Formats: sequence, structure tokens, C-alpha cells
Amino acid sequence: MNKITTTKLKEMKKSGRKITALTCYNFSIARIMKTADIDVVLVGDSLGMVELGYENTIPVTIDEMVHHTRAVKRARPEGLLVTDMPFLSYNVTKQKTLQAAGRLIKEAGAEAVKLEGGKPVADTIKLLVENNIPVMGHLGLTPQAVHKMGGYKVQGKEKSVAAKIVTDAKILEGAGVFAIVLEGIPSVLAREITKKVEVPTIGIGAGPDCDGQILVVNDMLGMNMGFQPKFVKRYAGLEEVILKAFKDYSKDIREGDFPSKIESY
Repeated sequence: MNKITTTKLKEMKKSGRKITALTCYNFSIARIMKTADIDVVLVGDSLGMVELGYENTIPVTIDEMVHHTRAVKRARPEGLLVTDMPFLSYNVTKQKTLQAAGRLIKEAGAEAVKLEGGKPVADTIKLLVENNIPVMGHLGLTPQAVHKMGGYKVQGKEKSVAAKIVTDAKILEGAGVFAIVLEGIPSVLAREITKKVEVPTIGIGAGPDCDGQILVVNDMLGMNMGFQPKFVKRYAGLEEVILKAFKDYSKDIREGDFPSKIESY
């Protein structure tokens, strides 16, 4: 697999080749992912929930995103390494926005950043792109706006909201994003946006017609304490496997089956 770049993703859309993407938060998983033909490796702020135990993504800090991105970077993934800009690390002052994004690129090794929102973040996207920082957009169900949305609800069911998301997608494209994540929107809306923009769309809970798909790695591996969104396909049940291993280990120690006697080294 050749190194994936932002321009390569655009070429994939034109050729009709689907884009594969997964979240990743640590070196061990990134090392495995490296040989799995994954086009986009996203260090998502979802790490707040699945790795750090937060209630949502809002408490995640830029320091935490840098820490986890550096770990993933050490595996030298072939996929494009994208990192989420956490809540209130962007769309504040220009200086703070550039400082946060700059840390993710220079200090952590990300090759692009992702941020949420439509028209209100267009100037921020332009600012970053003008400073040679590639930006991935994110529309629909935007987790950093969970309190404003009143929970994790499908967006774009109403015609007015759907029309706004379409408009926002065109605005993001005009601002310079190289791709747009479409989360938690009806399939018909995702299909419409995918046809109307020239940049790739990557869906999560948005149906099969996006240019690519992404999932939270813990969800698809079955490491999520029984939580399984309707759109997730569970490709493994690692939680059960790990739990059995832990129980077997504990049992062997208590019954004297581990460790065995070592006569000599």
C-alpha cells in the first residue's frame, strides 16, 4: 500500500474507489492497522469516551489529542493520519486556532486536522488551509454540539435542516476542505451531498452512498461494553475474548497452575 495523501483521496472519489477509514488511539492498534489497507486513520476525540472514560467528547484537551496522535504516529501508518481538533481549540481567536492545529501537525505528527461545523467554521478552515494545514470537515451529527442538539440524534430529517446541511457542505468545499465526514444523517441526504461536492464524503451512520466509511474502532471490534449503534457492523467480539483471558489468568493463579516452577534460567 502506498502512502495515502489528501490528493490521493480526491483521486479515489473520481475513480469510484471506496475510501476505508477507522479511528485509532494507540500504537498497538495502529501497528496492526498499518497492514490492513486502511486509507484514513483518524485519532478522533471519541477517545474521550472509549479510552479516557469521559461522558462525551467535550472534556478532551489538546494535550490529550497530541499524546494519542504521537502514539499512533510511531506506527508510521500508511493511511492518511488525521486528528480531531477538540472542543474550543478552534473557532476562537486566530492565534489560538493556529497554535492548536500547529501542535497537532508539528508536535504530534498529524498530516491533517478535522473540525466540526458548517458556515460558522468556514473562515477557520480558510485560515488553516492558508497556513498549509489540510482540513477535513464534519457535518450532520456533530458530537461536540451534543448539548445544543439535545443528544446524539439523527440530523437532517426535516427539509429545512437537510437543505442547510447541503449548503454547509458546499461552503466547506469552498473554504478548502479535502474531505467531509457525514455523520448521522439520512442516506438520501448523504447521497445528495456526495453528488454535489467534488471532495470525498466519508460516512458514519449515513448510509452506503458516501465515497467512504468510517467507524470507531472499539465499536467494530466489540470492545464497547455492549454499546452498539444501529449502523455499526461488529466484526469481532474482543471484549468477550479478553474477559475470558483475564478470568482464566486469575483462576490459574489461584489454583496454582500459573506460573510453573522454573528450575533454571
